[in-house]
Amino acid sequence: MKSFELLEPATLDEAVALLEPGDPGVRAIAGATALMPMMKARLFQPTRLISLRRLDGAVRGVRDETGGLRIGALTTLTELERSARVRAVAPVMSRALRMLSNVRIRNVATLGGHLAHGDPHMDLPPVLMTLGARVRAISRRGERWIGLDNLVLGYYQTAIAADELIADLHVPAQPADAKTWYEKFTALSADDWPTVGVAVWYRTAGGRIAEARVAVSAATERPVRIAAAEATLTGAAAADETFRKAADAAAEGVDPVADIRGSAAYKREMVRVHVRRALEKAR
Repeated sequence: MKSFELLEPATLDEAVALLEPGDPGVRAIAGATALMPMMKARLFQPTRLISLRRLDGAVRGVRDETGGLRIGALTTLTELERSARVRAVAPVMSRALRMLSNVRIRNVATLGGHLAHGDPHMDLPPVLMTLGARVRAISRRGERWIGLDNLVLGYYQTAIAADELIADLHVPAQPADAKTWYEKFTALSADDWPTVGVAVWYRTAGGRIAEARVAVSAATERPVRIAAAEATLTGAAAADETFRKAADAAAEGVDPVADIRGSAAYKREMVRVHVRRALEKAR
């Protein structure tokens, strides 16, 4: 491994000032659970690493915000998993975190790193997409909000610019009648990346589904909302036949990517099966 510079700023402003947009070898690290294996495999050779471990304050922890949640980017996944506030506002997040990778990873990995990495197999992005979450990115130019629907642009590509850091995540208050679920299938070991991940969210009015959100990850190049499945659900009864039709629409509307965990055709069928299961379990 080539030598590199390791810096440990004391404040978020100092960390942002150390970023170099013109140098792809400059990277901020938090838990480093994704970056370190890439460095060991020489897929990434840094010139400068900006460790965020000394940062404190608003970038850590879970706080109430108008009935929703404001979560600091350096909050570990274990802290999220154990948070009573997360469990109350977004129980689907708590359930998903219990089966995310393994406890050793969750003890170290941070929410900001989980989202900034851009790996399509990550569990939380599709869940957060259905919850209407957004991240706050900061730079020397100021700050901006990015919806989770628009955060991941492609394989390991995000909307976070080279001079930006994720500061925190906002999860809005959820309607009392919202039904949510995250369903995934792992073909290899239990803590391996999933073959498919499906998050669903819907609410009913007058016996009909008034609004629906369906997000798929792992089987695709990036986490995506499936508009065809959402349209099939909206206005229909929350019944088995509706869920089957929505699952068929999701399978036809998805663009699966083949990899070691299965062919494109296999993943399309996995989307069909797990969208239906997620909707049934949400009910």
